[in-house]
Amino acid sequence: MEAISLFLYCFIITFNTLLVCITAATDTIVVNQTIRDGQTIVSAQQTFQLGFFSPGNVSENRYLGIWYKRLATGTVVWVANRETPITNKSGELTLDPSGVLVLRSSPTDTTPIWSSKLFRATTNPVAQLLDTGNLMVIDRVDGPENYVWQSFDHPGDTLLPGMKFGRNLERGIVTNFTSWRSANDPSQGQYMLYMDFNGLPQVYQKNGDRIQFRAGSWNGIRYIGNPNFRPNPVFTYEYVTNERETYAVFELSKHSVLTRIVISPEGHAIRWNWIDNGKGWFSYWRGVVDKCFGYAMCGAYGSCDTMRSPLCGCLEGFTPKRRDEWDMSNWTSGCRREIALDCGVGDGFRKYSWLKLPDTRRSWFDRYNMTLDECEIKCRKECNCTAYTTLDISYNTGCLLWYDELIDMTRFTENGQDIYIRMAAAELEKDKRVSKRKKKTRMSIFIPVILGLIILLLGLCLLIIKNRKNARARRIPIQQTNELDLPLFSLSTLVNATNNFSFENKLGGGGFGPVYKGCLEDERQVAVKRLSECSLQGAEEFKNEVIFISKLQHRNLVKILGCCHEGQEKMLVYEYMPNKGLDSFIFHETKSKILDWPQRFNIINGIARGLLYLHQDSRLRIIHRDLKAANILLDHDMNAKISDFGMARSFRGNETETNTERVVGTYGYMSPEYAGDGIFSVKSDVFSFGVLVLEIVSGKKNRGFFHQAHNHNLLGHAWRLYQEGKGLELRDACLIDSHYNLEMLRSIHVGLLCVQHNPDDRPNMSTVVMMLSSEIQLPEPQQPGFYNERNKFGSETSSSMQTQGSNNNVTVTLLEPR
Repeated sequence: MEAISLFLYCFIITFNTLLVCITAATDTIVVNQTIRDGQTIVSAQQTFQLGFFSPGNVSENRYLGIWYKRLATGTVVWVANRETPITNKSGELTLDPSGVLVLRSSPTDTTPIWSSKLFRATTNPVAQLLDTGNLMVIDRVDGPENYVWQSFDHPGDTLLPGMKFGRNLERGIVTNFTSWRSANDPSQGQYMLYMDFNGLPQVYQKNGDRIQFRAGSWNGIRYIGNPNFRPNPVFTYEYVTNERETYAVFELSKHSVLTRIVISPEGHAIRWNWIDNGKGWFSYWRGVVDKCFGYAMCGAYGSCDTMRSPLCGCLEGFTPKRRDEWDMSNWTSGCRREIALDCGVGDGFRKYSWLKLPDTRRSWFDRYNMTLDECEIKCRKECNCTAYTTLDISYNTGCLLWYDELIDMTRFTENGQDIYIRMAAAELEKDKRVSKRKKKTRMSIFIPVILGLIILLLGLCLLIIKNRKNARARRIPIQQTNELDLPLFSLSTLVNATNNFSFENKLGGGGFGPVYKGCLEDERQVAVKRLSECSLQGAEEFKNEVIFISKLQHRNLVKILGCCHEGQEKMLVYEYMPNKGLDSFIFHETKSKILDWPQRFNIINGIARGLLYLHQDSRLRIIHRDLKAANILLDHDMNAKISDFGMARSFRGNETETNTERVVGTYGYMSPEYAGDGIFSVKSDVFSFGVLVLEIVSGKKNRGFFHQAHNHNLLGHAWRLYQEGKGLELRDACLIDSHYNLEMLRSIHVGLLCVQHNPDDRPNMSTVVMMLSSEIQLPEPQQPGFYNERNKFGSETSSSMQTQGSNNNVTVTLLEPR
């Protein structure tokens, strides 16, 4: 009888245990259920998995964590016992009846090595792993809105979509992100990304106890220290603040995308996107890391500017506190006012633009209820108020005041902000005098312009009679621009914008003439291309560029804003590209290190998409004919923009190629059939693109390339390495990240396909774009053009061409009769 009773008891216990296992869903842990090492739970859509793991390749320590399952398998996003690893495989996780998750190193261990917190009492708890990667303890009755505990409130090094970054006053929670110590050790590293709530909340990154970088406060569009941030179709970003909580959160618009932000053991904040075709994580965005990265490196009232040398400078009206230290490039002492304040005796405010706003830990703000004028009134009444600005630039509302020295400012070329700084009355008098001088300058320019126009009108009739052909050529650009609704800029406007075409504003020059940086009255920065009298290009090229580029609209083509044609002056006005030409980076010993592979690959793809638009998707079929590194401009985000359409030609109907007696272009980029026979087609541009790809990968110029083992140019060198199976030896020495080796090899392969000697063998640009963005099998390349060894002086063998050069290596070549 006792045996039967014992059997029934064991049966009931076993049945109940099985019933719990059967009824519990695979994504949940119910009360008293145990997850042992080797067992896991999986979210409903198989996105995330929870269980025990060992990090890296060498560690034998065991941790309870959450990782991706269906895609990006094994990428860990959360670790429970970061600081207390389990040294065996006996660990187990249990949900106790009170709703607390308990982790023990073994079934016999009575002391938990980790446990979740209990925010409130619950009677019917269950733990569930969601497809967001969040592990939640909820009450079955209340549901997730009134959760008991969640892993999203206790992150490690990873910020996932839907995870709130900030604080919750009601729950007493502040979320910070800390790096792993190493790839094999998830314990807390030395880097932390956190939000500070003194004054206007701001985001900082610190290294140990030292502030390393300040991303700053939210201005309604972006964090002020991240000017590159832009809205995009993949995810939305939201900043929320109320009496209960303050947080930032991003949500995915396309749920098929996997994305995460990680602070790496080396201290880099990186957004990683999963590329399913490539079966790997790719760096989509990296936090700002440049020469002005360091916190407060220029001290009080100093600003840092990566485009300036030295990097630090005092704001207008301020001078270095310690000139001796500044002369030694130690700027941390900052700047002091040239004229001291005397509150109530004429003090006012001076506007400073394009800045990363100062540290706001000693600030006051009103987010919704004040205008900029009301903000100024409040600051003017308080003598210890040093500056003010608009808080939310998306709606031009709110007020932000500073009550301390202004520190940690950076000058941006775009997406900087305005700040109004309190200045002494005597200092503001300088502004009035400068303003008067500018007015006089404008008048002194305006009067001669009027007289010049009168003379021009009087002489126009004589000019038509004397030289009807030239007069017609000069009028064409104006007539054409009127037809295209292209804005016309007056000469006086561009003289004013470029400070009378001063040498300090000169950006460079080419066959067309010099290019100047300008700032229009509406504060838009522009590049002004001015035809010089001795230019190899003339009215025909001027007209050509205006006609073509004004009809072309693409993100990878430089945008023309207008032109000027007064008297003998011919000028084109473009959007300003702060990073200038690609050649100034890839061929520069120091700057080349700034361009990592993801940026270079993005530039290659941008050029490819721009060329595809010219060849196939635009209203005209355009052949550029002078594609080279100097004609690829880079915007603030290092996006490629094809420029200089003075030599471009268009095809009509079903035309695919034509020839010319006037070969124009740049040695090293011209295709063999074009340089030798004057035949050009879309395949001529494809050849130039292939040269560019190999230059971007290698950091070396095709023309002038030298190698000790042979006398081939860069194309020949790349071909030899490819045949020997040593393609990676072509890459720039600074591109050592093995994560991108396959992408580099594929780019080299595509480049070699584009520079094949026979134009029929070269792919068109639609195929190139597809080859770069997919994993389709690539055909074997044939011998490249110009695969002949040069003599020891480096000159190409050629006897049929006479050339003229210009200061930007543009070559105008006239073919001799044959």
